[in-house]
Order: sequence, then structure tokens, then C-alpha cells
Amino acid sequence: DMVIRSKNAGYDLFNILQAACVNPVEHYGLDVGQLQEGDPADFIIVDNLDEMNVMATFVNGIKISEMNRPLLSVQTVEKVNVFQALKKSIEDFSVPAGDGQLRVIHVIDGQLITKSSLEIPKIENGFAVQNIERDLLKITVINRYKNEKPAVAFIRNFGLKTGAIASSVAHDSHNVVAVGANDTDLCKAVNLVIKHKGGVCVVQGDDERVIPLPVAGIMTDGDGYEVARQYAQLDQLAKEMGSTLEAPFMTLSFMALLVIPDLKLSDQGLFDGKLFEFTPLFTI
Repeated sequence: DMVIRSKNAGYDLFNILQAACVNPVEHYGLDVGQLQEGDPADFIIVDNLDEMNVMATFVNGIKISEMNRPLLSVQTVEKVNVFQALKKSIEDFSVPAGDGQLRVIHVIDGQLITKSSLEIPKIENGFAVQNIERDLLKITVINRYKNEKPAVAFIRNFGLKTGAIASSVAHDSHNVVAVGANDTDLCKAVNLVIKHKGGVCVVQGDDERVIPLPVAGIMTDGDGYEVARQYAQLDQLAKEMGSTLEAPFMTLSFMALLVIPDLKLSDQGLFDGKLFEFTPLFTI
């Protein structure tokens, strides 16, 4: 595609082919053929030099595809995945009220960095709870490599009015991370990811949608087009539940990346990225 686009832009075809096929091999010392004597026979056959539709692909002299149809046999391999977290209860996400103010993570749409603020918590029956009117939601991170109690904090600017979203794609440790407008849906979302030993999900009451990620808890072995359709559906559902973020799941995946300031949440608690140290949820 890039070759055709460059050609249509007016560049010389053979300069384009050199940039695409020769320069990277020489620059990076790649172990692929350049049609020189003694090289591996790595090449493609195209129908013409205008549209350049690939008719066949050869690697080391063996035809591996013809007319976009793979000729290689597919081997089933064992999926690698370490996922030891066990089912959580709603009580696991309770936050006993502290004496001071809440440290709150502030999401910035389209950014990896966050801001932070001190807020007066909403207290019910001795516990700090979500405050939908002020857009203060709960965020939780659960260690997936062993069974531990969830770390719970509060986050602003996710915008959810109802439901919860969760994911095991959470840079860099890829623990389970979730944001919820209420503890019931938050717990359901977390347990849905745990049940599948990895996944991306949206929960709103009895409506539960999930894309399982069985490979290391961060990848799928499903059809790419179908997964893209499912992901777009989850994204739309999150926005219908109130999220104003351009990419809710992408934003969620960076809320546990401690090295990027200001304030993030790990499975061990809140982390101040500027001071580079853990910090309590409530001010003292």
C-alpha cells in the first residue's frame, strides 16, 4: 500500500522499491534475501507495476501464499497465561472513610499523564462512595499474578453515569484495572475479566459484554475483524453509559502506569509520579 501511494505521489518506482526492500535490510542487517547469488529466495510476484497486486509470496524458495491464500499449515500452540486472581466480593471494593480529604486521579482526555486533587468524599454508612454528580468514580487495580485484595481509589473525568468497564490490558504489569459508577457493576466487571483469565469488558446491570484475552491475558486468538467489531461495540457502550473520553479503554489501560505522573493506582495503592513514592488515599 505504501509503495502504491508513493508511486501515485510521483516518486520513481525503483527508488521506492529500494527504500522499501533494500535499505531496511542493509541498515538493520536483516537475515532476508535481496536476490543476490547465495541469498535466501525471498520475493513476491505481482501482476503489474501499476497496481502491484501480489500473486504469490516465496520465503527461502518456498511458496507460502498464492492469491492472498496462505499455503502454510497452521499449528496449534498452547496458550501462555499466568492468571491467579480469584473471584472478588462487593465488600472487597469498600473504602472505609478516612479523617482527611480524598486524593483523586484526574483523567486528561487523550493524555497519558493525569492531574490530582483533594476532594471532600461522599460518605455513606462510614464508607467513601462514588459521587456521580461530581464525577467521582471508583477505580480499582487487582494483582492478577496472585490472589490479593483489590487496591481502590477514586478517579474523575471518566464520566460514567452507570455501569463499569474493566480490562487486563494495564501497562506495564497488566493487572486487572476497572472503573465503576457503583460497586455492584464494578465487582461484576472485575470478576468477568477474572473468569476469562483476561479480557476487556463492559457491565451495566445484567448486561455483560466481554472480549476474552486468553493469550497472556492481553491478546486474543480470535479473528481480527470480529474482534475489531466487538471492541467498537464495547467502546460505544462505554460512551452510552456516560463516558466522554475519546478512547475509554485506552485511557483505562494507562491508569496503572506508575512512571507517568501525576497520580496513578497500582495493586499496592496510589502512587505519586512526581514524588515517585506511594501516597495514602486520604490526607493525614
